[in-house]
Amino acid sequence: MTKLSLKDLDLKGKTVVMRVDFNVPIKDGVIGDDNRIRQALPSINHVIEAGGKLVLLSHLGRPKGERKPEFSLKPVAGHLQSLVSCNVHFGEDCIGDQARKAVEAAKAGEIVVLENVRFHPEETKNDPGFSKQLAEHGDIFVNDAFGSSHRAHSSVAGITEHLQPAAAGYLLQKEIEYLQNSVENPKRPFVAVLGGAKVSDKIGVIENLITKVNTIIIGGGMTYTFYKAQGLPIGNSLLEEDKVELAGTLLEKAKSNNVNIMLPVDSIVGREFKEDTETKTVAQDGIEDGWMAMDIGPKSAELFGDEIKDAKTVIWNGPMGVFEMDAFAKGTFAVAGAMSTATENGAITIIGGGDSASAIKKAGLEDKVSHVSTGGGASLEYLEGIELPGIASLTDK
Repeated sequence: MTKLSLKDLDLKGKTVVMRVDFNVPIKDGVIGDDNRIRQALPSINHVIEAGGKLVLLSHLGRPKGERKPEFSLKPVAGHLQSLVSCNVHFGEDCIGDQARKAVEAAKAGEIVVLENVRFHPEETKNDPGFSKQLAEHGDIFVNDAFGSSHRAHSSVAGITEHLQPAAAGYLLQKEIEYLQNSVENPKRPFVAVLGGAKVSDKIGVIENLITKVNTIIIGGGMTYTFYKAQGLPIGNSLLEEDKVELAGTLLEKAKSNNVNIMLPVDSIVGREFKEDTETKTVAQDGIEDGWMAMDIGPKSAELFGDEIKDAKTVIWNGPMGVFEMDAFAKGTFAVAGAMSTATENGAITIIGGGDSASAIKKAGLEDKVSHVSTGGGASLEYLEGIELPGIASLTDK
């Protein structure tokens, strides 16, 4: 990695402003899943142990520039206190007197969590004045929020205009290294598993990976736009009519690059989009009118699984079906199981955040893969070859 990282800095006696991703699910003040907080602990503990004072910035939810109590980071600060051995203070705002007093009250070796940066509309506009006010809280900036690094927001990118050095935290560094190595220098065979509803969400990823991978496995709702491009019947399955031509072009492009594109050979179809609908398994040319594909079929799950198990690098982004409904989760869980086996066989296996991260967790296999990304949108953009503002703005080594 060519950017300055946390371990390159002398932090003793310094105040470190760190952007973290504490956008965790909260209901009635109780945190449902603290994974994002725990993922930031290596960077947090490093600053404290090195004798720095730590000021944490984060967003939570989408308050749309207004102060809304249900999006307050106060419960998060309370939860963080239970995970660390030093004092955690809370600032009732992220700029102005309340924030400044909270930072001044904390000593070296202590933490201040400032209030949700998205309570201010200037945050998402990357407003220079707001960025400057955030920068005034410290001597050094650290970005450890990979999940927000595709956003050119004040607390992610704008702050670096006013606060240098700007370094990568351990989580951000880990994310970049996994994704960078897998895409730029993969062990082969290199397999990308792409699912989800829409081709349009994954066009950039397919186009970027088509010259890098050995195999692209396609599942989920976007399958049926590819089916349509091949003249196969799709019944009432999900279709992006305006992307059919593009799907055909991508299939041709894969062929000319010697890349194997695998589409499902069978599907589980249902009458209606609901859990208890009538279902049956049909071959790829057997989806009749009045039926919609809801998951890949058992033969596809087996073929996809075999391809994944033999790979040396696998990136997975997007479910194989409507995995939120148990009746249509088998295909997604089969991929999760194959990822686990591939890891046992010595492969580097990366889950690209979002629904795939939820699926691997639901399958109880998140510890059986090499890396589960904390950023769905950020990892997608990275896989598309887009430079992420939160990384580009860090200090070069």
